[in-house]
Amino acid sequence: MKIAISQPTYLPWIGYFDLIDQVDIFVFLDDVQFEKQSWQQRNRIKTPTGLQWLTVPVIFRGRFGQLINEVEIRDAGFCRAHLRAVELNYRRARFFDRYFDELGFLLRCAEGTRLVDLNIRLIEWFMDALGIKTRLLISSCLGQAGKRTELLTNICNSLGATQYISPLGSAAYLLEQTDVPLGTDVELVFQHYEHPRSRQLFPPFCPQASILDLLFNEGADSLEILRSGRRVPFPPGEVGGLILAETRAR
Repeated sequence: MKIAISQPTYLPWIGYFDLIDQVDIFVFLDDVQFEKQSWQQRNRIKTPTGLQWLTVPVIFRGRFGQLINEVEIRDAGFCRAHLRAVELNYRRARFFDRYFDELGFLLRCAEGTRLVDLNIRLIEWFMDALGIKTRLLISSCLGQAGKRTELLTNICNSLGATQYISPLGSAAYLLEQTDVPLGTDVELVFQHYEHPRSRQLFPPFCPQASILDLLFNEGADSLEILRSGRRVPFPPGEVGGLILAETRAR
């Protein structure tokens, strides 16, 4: 049983969906502390001048330490600006007309919505458009205690995981506590993803954009292209070496 656990992010990049696609169960980690100006509330689209941020305004003042599932959207009117930016930059994409109206409907429903609800609703829609069938769960509904690595391990054990595929961005803190996940029957590996090239407006090609970029430009071929970037996951020892090499290079 392969499991991945990650925070629900806004308009995620394609590597996020590669992680979902290669596991049996994907758990949205919604009961940990929210980080302001993180991927949880913003992402990027491709424009003639490069990548442009789209940020969801949230209520943060006076709520330091709030959990992801407690964050409320401050102004639902953000959707008009986001949709206008998407339309301006993707209206000439081959599959823009196929997806834009549905995207607009989902964003306009954000009024009175928690950020986590909007993000999960969008991720589910993207999965349907891509054809990804992975089972989704929400960590706050699983009743597991603990912080950081302990929480991830408890979730894995409660679901009968045999392998936990972690986002590479979580490697630093996981490797500090390898005795926790590796002390169980769960094998820890790290996602290895190399961003594939695809059709894109406004050359040169820019990786790391929202999944919107791939979907608007490639349509039904998006999942095949997405999967082409997948590589054999990194074992912990190899990731540790990569982090050390990067640190020495700074």
